[in-house]
Order: sequence, then C-alpha cells, then structure tokens
Amino acid sequence: MTPPPDILCIGSVLWDIIGRSASAMRQGSDVPGRITRGPGGVALNIALTLLRFGLRPALLSAVGRDAPGEELLALCTARGIDTSHVWRSSELPTDQYMAVEGANGLIAAIADAHSLEAAGDRILAPLQDGTLGSAADPHTGPVALDGNLTTTLLSQIAHDPAFAAADLRVAPASPGKAERLLPFLQTGRGILYVNVEEAGILCGQAFASASSAAQALRDRGAARAIVTNGADTAADAHPGGLLTGQPPPVLVTRVTGAGDTFMAAHIAAETRGETPESALDHALQAAATHISGDIAT
Repeated sequence: MTPPPDILCIGSVLWDIIGRSASAMRQGSDVPGRITRGPGGVALNIALTLLRFGLRPALLSAVGRDAPGEELLALCTARGIDTSHVWRSSELPTDQYMAVEGANGLIAAIADAHSLEAAGDRILAPLQDGTLGSAADPHTGPVALDGNLTTTLLSQIAHDPAFAAADLRVAPASPGKAERLLPFLQTGRGILYVNVEEAGILCGQAFASASSAAQALRDRGAARAIVTNGADTAADAHPGGLLTGQPPPVLVTRVTGAGDTFMAAHIAAETRGETPESALDHALQAAATHISGDIAT
C-alpha cells in the first residue's frame, strides 16, 4: 500500500524555459548564453526541493494530456513525486514559463499558466471528495499553495472548511500576483511567504526592511508572515514575536526558483521539529545554495 504524502503542493506544474547569460543585460540586449528546459512552476519547484529533504510530496495541479504533459508527469513520478491527484485535460495544453536572466538578475519573464487558471477548483477535488479530505473531515497535514491560482479560487481556499485544519503555507508566484493573497490576510489563515516588494503590494506601502514588512502583514491580519529581502536581512513575524536571519553572501548565478527553494526548505525544517530560528537559517542557506549554483552548460 502506498503511504500517504507528507505534504500537498497545490499550484503550477509546468516546463521552465530559461535563458541565462553571464553578461549584465538590459532591454534589447543580444548576448551569448545558455537556454535550458526543465520542470518548473512554484508547486513543482517546492515539491522537488522537499524531495531532497526526505519528504514525500503530492501535486494538485492541471497538466495537459499532450506530449509535454506526459513527459513532465513521467519525470515527476520517476523522481518520487505523487502525481496521482493531478487533474488532466485533453483540451488544455501543459503550461510553461519563460525567463531571461543576466549577471544583474532577472531581466524579464512570462508565465503562461492559463490551463491552471482554466481548471479552476477541479484541481481541489481530492480535498473535497474524501480522497485526501473533505469539509466534514478536513485535511490536517501541511499544504504548500502558490499564487498562480486565480483570485477567485484563492479566496475560495481561504474560506473553505476543507482547509480549516491544514498547516497552510502560501506564496505569491510573483509580485504581479501578490494581491491575490489578500483573502489570507482577511481570514487570518495560512503562513505567508513573500519578499519585501510583495509585502508592500499587499499592504499598500513601501518597506525599508523585511522586519517592518513582516510586522505590517501581521498587523493587517496575517497569522504569520515570513519576508525575504534579497541579500539583506529576512524576518519571521509570528504570534510569539519577531525574529530575523541574515542570508549567506554568495555569487548570484541564477534567481528563478530561489523563493520556492526558500519556502520548501523552511517547511521541511519545521516539519522536522526545528525551532523558528533554525528553520529560518536553514531556509536562507538553501536559497543561497540555489542562487549560487553553476549555470547549466
């Protein structure tokens, strides 16, 4: 009998197409570099990182019944991720993400998550029909949720009794989607993982530090807020107070997936029973290791 998953990862599962160059870039730059294609999406990035920490993740997402979708799910299954609850469609193509990164960071990116958005609450069926839980018998384990879902669906999740007992961890997919997390401030559900820019969007003001951003999110109703600020100090505002952590200094060679790695490492650390201080330090170290990884050749 297959053991139940340790954590559910809900959100985008797609192909990443990333162009990276060792040169600093600006609009209109045409430089040499490398272009790679690999598994991606916030939910899948988190799941892949959780595997490295010894956890068994399951995906709830939408993937097409096309060749890219078959290849993607076969890869996930081969690596040990439970894909049995992924909603499949013959009409919708598998989503994809395209980004360009230079020595000066992310230059531009386009996230095509239209199939995930079109799937709507069909991806949540296992949490409502008794397979993994229901409103009468809510799922009680950890859930990693990403902001690639629609505003309507995220609001539904924030109010849904099927999620009332879950250890809900929530992150926006990008600053452009940060406002989608407002329902979790309004209901006080879930732990928010955001950067300073995303916190500013949620609070309607700019912040000079992660500490002030995290505390402001708590003041606005967040149950707990974990805020990063690039190479500067990160902060965790929780019911017991506010703590901070300093990211290790590293040479930046890639940025896509760093936030997902941070979130997954933090969840894994707390799942092991580590203190909030230790979990924050481990998450910052994992993100630094990801950022400093060699450019694919």
